[in-house]
Amino acid sequence: ANGGVIKSSTARDMKTKQPPAAVITEKDKTSYGEVSRQYRRTVYTHNEWVKHRSPDRFGRNLGTFASSGIFKNLSSEVLTTTTVATFIVLWNCLTGSYQDLAGVAHDGPLKDTIIPMLTLPLTPFTLLSPSLGLLLVFRTNTSYQRWDEARKNWGMNINHTRDLVRMGNAYYDRSAVSEERAQEDLDRLALCTWSFVRAMKRHLSPEWEDEEDFKKELFEKLPEQQAQKIIDAAHRPNRALQDLSVAIENLPMHFIRKNEIHRAATIFEDNLGSSERLLSSPVPVFYSRWTARFVSFWLLFLPLALYEPLGTSWNHIGAIPVTFAVSVFLFGIEELATQLEEPFTILPMQGFCDKIYNWITEIATFAPTATQLEEPFTILPMQGFCDKIYNWITEIATFAPGDNGMPVYTHPSYTPDMVVKDKSEEKVLW
Repeated sequence: ANGGVIKSSTARDMKTKQPPAAVITEKDKTSYGEVSRQYRRTVYTHNEWVKHRSPDRFGRNLGTFASSGIFKNLSSEVLTTTTVATFIVLWNCLTGSYQDLAGVAHDGPLKDTIIPMLTLPLTPFTLLSPSLGLLLVFRTNTSYQRWDEARKNWGMNINHTRDLVRMGNAYYDRSAVSEERAQEDLDRLALCTWSFVRAMKRHLSPEWEDEEDFKKELFEKLPEQQAQKIIDAAHRPNRALQDLSVAIENLPMHFIRKNEIHRAATIFEDNLGSSERLLSSPVPVFYSRWTARFVSFWLLFLPLALYEPLGTSWNHIGAIPVTFAVSVFLFGIEELATQLEEPFTILPMQGFCDKIYNWITEIATFAPTATQLEEPFTILPMQGFCDKIYNWITEIATFAPGDNGMPVYTHPSYTPDMVVKDKSEEKVLW
């Protein structure tokens, strides 16, 4: 005890241990699996959708199977399980029996020795298959949900950037400033809006992929001092959002309208926080590791169980292609989940930013013109209003109490003599 406080040895000796930071090499950055992610940032138009649902899609996808990015990224795993299957077939030919090319059976050189054949019953794999399926289904579903949330975050960014600049343009009080000043303010609002989404894109992208392009774009589109401040900031999207808030605050308009625009900007912070959560928090690592171990062991031992059921094939050689096919598809499911788990490097974020820039800079150029809406009385049906008012009020003047049969209670006519002043209570009595 120390000062009346009891500390257990467990609590005293416990230390918070953080996993070591991941160290990646240049080879990791340039591996096929990483480089190929940039080719998955597809944005569909009507042409792509027509091709996507064309009748020949099955043949086209089968024809490109060998060049599939998923297949190429699994080459070492599939090669390993196929090699194990080949080894088991050859081993059992040596320790059991085999057939020559004429179909004649021969005893292997190691038959009837202490060296056994390598086989397993198929039952354990049958029993474990539902568990493996559940692990893979949960993993892929969770990874897709992460991708879907990231895409919705960017969809919200696209919607609210247009909404923010539209409101800024529509609410702008042009009577307070010159037309040149108004256009300058709106252009600044559009650029500050774009700089936030572009900073968010850089924030969610690998440094080696986007840093130089990010700096180049900022210096091309923003004033040099503003661009440098964003680049030097520890958290660049926060700095860009601060610039956007100042740009909104400088717009001449009623404060209620200005608050509406600030609410649209606040949504950007929510989208950024949601995206940061997805980037920094994967599916629990122990779950992903256990799934990978489960799949690996299941497939590595599968050839042992396939040897006997595929005995009708020549020297049980059917175990090799079957192991290859099953490995491709099961490892492929796990690979799909892994590729979807971090969604930002397969989302076309640069395309989103470019479209946002084009759309909001165009919206900023929209200006009210001298139309009839500026003098509304010549287009309002005022004569119709007057005619209706005349008809309605003249009809009301003809209404008489009791003409519909309802009772009417009368009171004595008012005369000044009926008013009596009570000096004690200072009230008027009837």
